[in-house]
Amino acid sequence: MRNERRMELLNGVRRVVIKVGSGVLGRDDGSLGVPTLKRIVDDVCALRKRGFEVIMVSSGAVMAGRRELGLPGGKLTIPQKQAAAAVGQVKLMKLYEESFSRNGIQTAQILLTHMDIADDYERVLNVRNTITVLLEMGAVPVINENDTVSDEELKFGDNDTLAAKTASALGMHLLLILSDVDGLYDSDPRLNLDAAIISDVTNYQDVVEKAGESSSGTGAGGMKAKVNAAKIALDGGVPSWIVSGKREGAMIDALTKGVGGTVFYPVGGEKLSAKRHWMMHVLKPKGRIVVDEGAEKALLKDGKSLLPSGIMEIHGSFSAGDGVSICNNVENVDLAFGITKYASNELERIKGRKSSEIEGILGFKRSDEVVDRDEFFTIVRKHIKKSWNGGTLK
Repeated sequence: MRNERRMELLNGVRRVVIKVGSGVLGRDDGSLGVPTLKRIVDDVCALRKRGFEVIMVSSGAVMAGRRELGLPGGKLTIPQKQAAAAVGQVKLMKLYEESFSRNGIQTAQILLTHMDIADDYERVLNVRNTITVLLEMGAVPVINENDTVSDEELKFGDNDTLAAKTASALGMHLLLILSDVDGLYDSDPRLNLDAAIISDVTNYQDVVEKAGESSSGTGAGGMKAKVNAAKIALDGGVPSWIVSGKREGAMIDALTKGVGGTVFYPVGGEKLSAKRHWMMHVLKPKGRIVVDEGAEKALLKDGKSLLPSGIMEIHGSFSAGDGVSICNNVENVDLAFGITKYASNELERIKGRKSSEIEGILGFKRSDEVVDRDEFFTIVRKHIKKSWNGGTLK
């Protein structure tokens, strides 16, 4: 029965994002496992022959570069990591290019930082268009976070998240995450010999507590990051599948026979549009708008847009088109998150005023609304507070 459901899920799946992490590519001594990389590429090429179009999201650059530079084991500083990535990207992509060429397939490198897809939806569309053309031309894009230029503020945090956001932003059919274990277990298999794999997940909340952090010296996220990535993909209507990246043929078995690993199924309701998914999971707030009780009621209960008359305070420096969090004045709690039509310095001048007064004050009027009801979420999301780093509040 399980296989039938999985095969039904796979029916129509053609475009797949395959994420391969450091935990899969790394060797016990911390070096890059070249035979493993070549074997994974061979499996990807086998899937290509079966009609799948594949985007790879690959870790391994820092791991490859740190050895070349003779950097010590353990956690690296950001400058060390950036230096290792600069050296390692060359080696990593050379290995991918050689491995795919051996199978007669062209590959392409795409490096992304969070800013490439976080600040402007037009940039998201540009990335999407580029990758679509590469797929149509028969190439396999290999994506990685650009550790060479990114810092803690720009980072996706792990390539599981990067893969999930890529899968959703590009409208892919499936996210396949390669792990150093066979799937998500009902308990820690390192501590419980009777731990069993959870084969099928229809409710993310049922399993999120079962996922642990990374225990390897190379991986950044561990199973918890993979499960969270699955949730991001599911919000975009993209099913996720965690399978072993250590076993030859595991990807092929999953995508052609429906066996192995853990499958996360999209359930209930309509999937988010690409833009609203981007707003929810990618766009980071650049500032905070404090509103009065009337504006709070209009936003949360009446489904209205945010007008300048309901704004009491502005915190942070931001431009029109940036993401902002909207805060409750009484309890100082984030109520919503959206895209502002006015910059912070403009809002300082029109806060508390009527929309009819905007043009007289600023000399222009982009909109009657500061945040349109179609461009904000009225549900508190964890990433709002985690992402807020606008400095000291007034």
